[in-house]
Amino acid sequence: MTAAASTLAGPRQLPPTGRSALRAGVVGNFIDNIHVFLPVTALAPAMLVLAGPGATASTGALIIIAMLMGRPVGGVVFGRIADRLGRTRTTRIAIGGTAACALAIALVPTHQLLGVGTVALILLLRFLCGIFVAGEYSAAIPLAMEWSAPRRRGLMSGLILSMAPWAQAAVAFAVAVLLTLLGPQQYAAWGWRVLFAAGALLSVGMLLYYRRRVSDAPLFTQQQERTLRDGAGAASAPTLRTLLAGSWSRAFWQVFAMMTGLWLLTYTTVLLLTERLGTDAPLEPIAVPIVMGLASVAQAVAMAAAVHLSTLVGRRRLLMVWGAAATVAGPLLWWLAVTSPTLAMAAACAALLQVATVAAYGPIAAYLSERFPTSIRSTGYGAGYSLSLVLPALYPFYVPALEPVLGRHGTVLVLIVLGGLLLVVGAARGPHLRPRELGADLDTVAAGSLR
Repeated sequence: MTAAASTLAGPRQLPPTGRSALRAGVVGNFIDNIHVFLPVTALAPAMLVLAGPGATASTGALIIIAMLMGRPVGGVVFGRIADRLGRTRTTRIAIGGTAACALAIALVPTHQLLGVGTVALILLLRFLCGIFVAGEYSAAIPLAMEWSAPRRRGLMSGLILSMAPWAQAAVAFAVAVLLTLLGPQQYAAWGWRVLFAAGALLSVGMLLYYRRRVSDAPLFTQQQERTLRDGAGAASAPTLRTLLAGSWSRAFWQVFAMMTGLWLLTYTTVLLLTERLGTDAPLEPIAVPIVMGLASVAQAVAMAAAVHLSTLVGRRRLLMVWGAAATVAGPLLWWLAVTSPTLAMAAACAALLQVATVAAYGPIAAYLSERFPTSIRSTGYGAGYSLSLVLPALYPFYVPALEPVLGRHGTVLVLIVLGGLLLVVGAARGPHLRPRELGADLDTVAAGSLR
């Protein structure tokens, strides 16, 4: 078998450490997203215990925002560390921090003991957790893409990023089960802590796996060897300034626009939908996690189809078509989901909504890795994926300001349209990444995408 054929043949020809890196990328992203989605669903039924009788919907929103604001910091900082020290070492550091934050949240005192300090402590821990979670995906996902055979990058991208909706579904169903078994009072008293402790244990298991089984890919080690051989050292390595205003700025800002659109779609069709199903829809409280869990399963399945299509028709074409579908179908599906009178109708509409919008994430892990070379890949991935979420994440502040003008539902519908249009425009500004171009290694694809 020729070297080229061996490269394209797939993971059977990978060494054990390479296969382990691919497995870790998939399972690790599932665990990462367990930590992301826990406060969205798990803390809401316990908010009176944590925040006291003055708890409002904005309290839960602030807890979510705290983590979202930490992720841009982690994406930039840990991205730079991963490009210099290695993907595997950086991933281990980030996983350890994530586990510590989750365990600390499981042990926070109640509002009765600490008063407003309880919420303040949770906000701090969620901010730190956001930093570490971003560090994980800024290192571990590029690592998995660097180990993937060229023709299998799309497949691995879909497997890895589909773990987000699977994690969302797992959290939603776990909360529904605990509420049923324990009842609302016991769940609020201590049941929610079990979920955060379980998340911490999962991260510890992932940390041990990375320590024992995973190492950096040849693409990264060869880059490090070239740097040492040329005597360049860290001083001449690409920097964040190179990314924002230098030779890779065009790629970064194109990715930034596209990802801003995807994040807007995420917040409207996941976070805001979860909130409005609980406050506006004619559903029982126990129905909300069930609806969102079923929608997440549909999203995960659709993401796999998205990555397969992106390999057949090209990344840019797929993302533009998906953005157009989100712009046209998204508003109607969102309105139907929050006004449906039955659980079955709400679940069906929410599922179709997530398929038409956020299932476009499927090829993103491959796409972002293909946009930046090895020397700056983690920085580009972390910054492009995380900095773009800042403006969308401030939705709890600008949504109420827009509602008197656009209406309660109208505001969300306009944001969905804006997200879809940004996805279309951002993708259109990027390279084609046609099927014949995707058979090369990551650095060759990144270099070609500048032309």
